[in-house]
Amino acid sequence: PVVSFLILMGKCRSCGTRIPIRYPMVELISGGFAISLLLKYGLSVEWISSYTFTAALLVITFIDLDHKIIPDIITLPGIFIFLLVPFISSHITWTDSIIGTLLGGGSLLLVAMGYQLTTKKEGMGGGDIKLLAMVGAFVGWKGVFFTIFLASIAGTLIGLILMLRSGKGLKLAIPFGPFLSIGAITYIHFGKSIIDWYFR
Repeated sequence: PVVSFLILMGKCRSCGTRIPIRYPMVELISGGFAISLLLKYGLSVEWISSYTFTAALLVITFIDLDHKIIPDIITLPGIFIFLLVPFISSHITWTDSIIGTLLGGGSLLLVAMGYQLTTKKEGMGGGDIKLLAMVGAFVGWKGVFFTIFLASIAGTLIGLILMLRSGKGLKLAIPFGPFLSIGAITYIHFGKSIIDWYFR
């Protein structure tokens, strides 16, 4: 796709309509993750499962950015698929996967319920809850804590910048799914090294 975009000079072959630059950019990001995970895990079940997980998060990120929704058609099957990974991969135990799923979905559910009780407004959609449950199924409970921590920091910093630039302040709605995806992808690439470094 990237090569054809360059050959066609960013235009559709049949009608000449300009193709948005984000399409080859997403392809490059996806390919980059495929290579980085291959270098990390080699040609293995861990590589296939990690790249499948990452590709799902990429799709979710751009859908959430565009439409502010996280499709159940990705997250719900994803939860069950990634709960099966421990049976074919050694990177996580099934117990960790189950705890990660419950902790991921449960923690955001409690946050959403607490926000709604105190403000009488919906502050977090159900899509984020199911997304973090899916993340927990793949990365386990340690990965859930890491993902929430990094997503909160990134979301706060970028959110403040966007709020100031938009002039809407706290009324600006910012999707949280992309930040959860950033946290989870960072964890599968560098999470264990960062955690070891922190505790040392």
